[in-house]
Amino acid sequence: MKKLLGLLLAMAVAFPASADVLKNVTLKGEIQTIASDVRHNDVAADARYNSGTNARALAGLSFDLVEDVRANVLFQYGYAWGTNNKANEGFDNADGMKLAEANVVLSNLFCCLEATVGRQFYGDENSAVMYFGPTHYNAEGVNLARALDAAKISYSDDFKSFTMIAGKVADLSDGADETTKDAAIYGADLKLNLTDALTLQAYGYDLRNVEYMNKGVVAEDKNVGFYGAKLAFNPEAALLSVEYARNFAGDRLVKEHKDTGYMVKADGAINLEAVTARAAFLYSNGNFMAFGNYRPGLLIGDPMKGNIFDYTEDGVRMFNVGFDFKPYEKWTVSLDGYSFQSRFGRHSATLEADLTAKYAHNEYVELFAGVGYAKYGNDDTSDYNKTAFGKDNTKGQLGMLIKF
Repeated sequence: MKKLLGLLLAMAVAFPASADVLKNVTLKGEIQTIASDVRHNDVAADARYNSGTNARALAGLSFDLVEDVRANVLFQYGYAWGTNNKANEGFDNADGMKLAEANVVLSNLFCCLEATVGRQFYGDENSAVMYFGPTHYNAEGVNLARALDAAKISYSDDFKSFTMIAGKVADLSDGADETTKDAAIYGADLKLNLTDALTLQAYGYDLRNVEYMNKGVVAEDKNVGFYGAKLAFNPEAALLSVEYARNFAGDRLVKEHKDTGYMVKADGAINLEAVTARAAFLYSNGNFMAFGNYRPGLLIGDPMKGNIFDYTEDGVRMFNVGFDFKPYEKWTVSLDGYSFQSRFGRHSATLEADLTAKYAHNEYVELFAGVGYAKYGNDDTSDYNKTAFGKDNTKGQLGMLIKF
């Protein structure tokens, strides 16, 4: 942490705000610390969970170089202590800082486009299919942010937004994502504002050098990827969305195997003033593969690392019902119930209940805490069952998030 702050101070001294080259200099970043404790039997399978503390700091500068050209530089430092078990394999606290973002943004290109070139974050943090960036509120290993070394062109107006991107996954991993760190990504995303409350999104991504050969992709395939669409209806006090995504693989852009992976996801919410009620449903077969960040639950959503589709080799069927309360202006308390099943689990399911709370100290600082309880089912096709764990698990966590 001292090295990170020292580097930023040196940059600020070397490039004073009054310099002609640098204008509108802004310090940006965040610091997140999460402490967690898991109670379970001491068996090998439990190493998926971690008890300990991890901290991640992101800090850097954003500044104008010349007219219509802005630069962003962001450094990342992660640190972990405690047992951390399997989640901390391959990471050394002495690894030091890594460059999380280093890009230039060219605005008003051809009077209507914006181009971003260099290392960058990409996607929506809540997306089940595509996200590279920092994650929040759930401990997972050292919790380092992922990024892309890419070129991105985007366009937006009141009716539509369109993005094209080409690049590769930056090597910022903590040793837990070796299969995808050299993956190349080519894709496009289109979003249409059909009405004030109705939006339609369509996307497609072609991936190269992805070593997910166990995900329905054969060795001779030169590329694998996914395409999908999402329809969302969001009036003033409610939300309803449905999303479908499907993998492809082969020499051509779209060539599907008979066991091609797919995903269906639905979300709904309604604001009743005193409480917001939520519900979610997720269904996929065992071959679906993407780069999403959907982490349902404190226990099951933790070791999945955003890839809930690896819950079993047969796929996953998930139900979620939740309620959000605001007893005071700065407090948000949430109660969630989950059911996780393999596609062929019949009546056997792992059940999870979570109680979480967030306290907004001010617009920059947030404290959060949670406790989760998982009751494992008898489904032998899943790694999360009574056979593997012997008894149910309980997890508690405390954390702080500072954004600046």
